[in-house]
Amino acid sequence: MIRIVQYVLADILKNRIMLAYTLFMLVVSLTVFSLEDNTSKGLLTLLNLVLFIVPMVSIIFSTIYMYNSAEFIELLVSQPLKRQQIWLSLFAGLSGSLLLAFLVGIGLPVILFDGSYTGLYLIVTGGFLSLIFCALAVLASVVTRDKAKGIGISLLFWLYFTLLFDGLVLFALFQFADYPLEKILLVVSLLNPVDLARILVLLELDFSALMGYTGAVFREFLGNKTGVWIGISALLIWVLLPLYISVRKFNRMDL
Repeated sequence: MIRIVQYVLADILKNRIMLAYTLFMLVVSLTVFSLEDNTSKGLLTLLNLVLFIVPMVSIIFSTIYMYNSAEFIELLVSQPLKRQQIWLSLFAGLSGSLLLAFLVGIGLPVILFDGSYTGLYLIVTGGFLSLIFCALAVLASVVTRDKAKGIGISLLFWLYFTLLFDGLVLFALFQFADYPLEKILLVVSLLNPVDLARILVLLELDFSALMGYTGAVFREFLGNKTGVWIGISALLIWVLLPLYISVRKFNRMDL
């Protein structure tokens, strides 16, 4: 299992796309902190990058890599190895490389220029988003063997969580404005990892105007500390649940 993880890590870390992704985030992070006198504004700018670019690159790159590794996966399955170990090893290597790229590109500049709890929250939530969208990617790759369909499913995941979800929430609010929906929205906010990441960082930054309605409800009912722990627990579930489903599907898959 360790050898598979090492092979996947070594293979991905040499990939030009991954190197370009790391370099892009590093240059943007250093530029943002160099131009901004206030580190809080710099963190807010990086938050937008984390919420859109990190999920997109993580899910698309992971999906393409899984489909391109189909022959390698078939070779591993023919060996005396449990399918569950193979799949978890592939996920560990893939997610580990994405996490390392994020820590170098975003985490290192944040630690050097800020080093506050807010910066730590940004690093933690960004790391979770890398893992979550990698897990969604491996799920998409095992749902269908058609590469085009798999990439399409991954793009739909990204579009839904980053763009469509908030629009649907606002539409529901307008349609049911006469009903008390605060507690329902509290549960709904847990159904979107991108929204959760945004709320967790903004709770620490204390930019109330940017938190949105779900963020305001989160603070009102749970407060800062309790809300943070519930949010992180929900993010962890978002990593484990898609991974668990993909492992079950892979165990039953006819290669």
